[in-house]
Amino acid sequence: MDKVIITVTVDSSMSYPGNKSMPPIEDLDAIADEYIRSIDSGASLVHHHGVHHLEETIQADGRQLSKTDFDGWKVLTEKIRFQRDTIIQFGIASARLEEKIELMKLKPDMMSFAFNVHDEYFRPDLAYPANEQYAIHPRSELEAFAKAARENGVKPEIECFYTGAFWNIEYIRELGLLEDPIWATLFLGWPGGAWTPPTPDSLLYLVNHLPANVNWNVSVMNPKQQWRILALALATAGHVRVGWEDNPYLPDGTLASSNAQLVDEVVKLSRIMDREPASAEEARQIIGLPAPDK
Repeated sequence: MDKVIITVTVDSSMSYPGNKSMPPIEDLDAIADEYIRSIDSGASLVHHHGVHHLEETIQADGRQLSKTDFDGWKVLTEKIRFQRDTIIQFGIASARLEEKIELMKLKPDMMSFAFNVHDEYFRPDLAYPANEQYAIHPRSELEAFAKAARENGVKPEIECFYTGAFWNIEYIRELGLLEDPIWATLFLGWPGGAWTPPTPDSLLYLVNHLPANVNWNVSVMNPKQQWRILALALATAGHVRVGWEDNPYLPDGTLASSNAQLVDEVVKLSRIMDREPASAEEARQIIGLPAPDK
């Protein structure tokens, strides 16, 4: 049976600031509990943001990104890792490179990095100000990230908002800095200048143009279209990502009170497609990760 890797991402503090179910980013016990319940529901990959804060304005280097709190990341990672066997993937691809490399000391299994421009605009609720992020990621930066990840035994999760990221994958792979199989996330419906429409055509176009030896999963930031596109991803041998960050709403439009509810819906969909959720051990085999240290 073709197993499906379900990724869960809890933090909606930037993408859906009006989500009343989301604990404060510093409440690591509550956030860890969200991840634990999601793992118990069928998620095998945890994409977490530790503790972070968005810069208020564009900085002198022309970027507006997230600042990471190293200790917060350490504590949340330990709270999850000591309770469940799961794959730990550090998110916040929008953090500066030097902070990403510092976080590698915590030995996550995987770490996100955007292989295309960051241009994001989050304002689903007009009662809250927009959260915006901007950054160009030149190929020299992609190369430095890939080198550091390899030296630290961290597998990259390559964020792909459009096909230019695929060109960069091939460029960095030809330098010998990416090991097959590559793990990529396709982002649909994320608002801003890197937007790709959340449609079935978009997903099929991206999948049909992926480089060889790339395992893919999909993230959809659109409450109306997400569940349809996730069903298509499951039907075409892809993997899926859900959670409050991407879309906090259930298929009927109600707000999910927990991330586990969103994982439950994906598990139902996957079983309709005759695909069982992968265990952490099975997910490691698919992604190409070594067994964890005891």
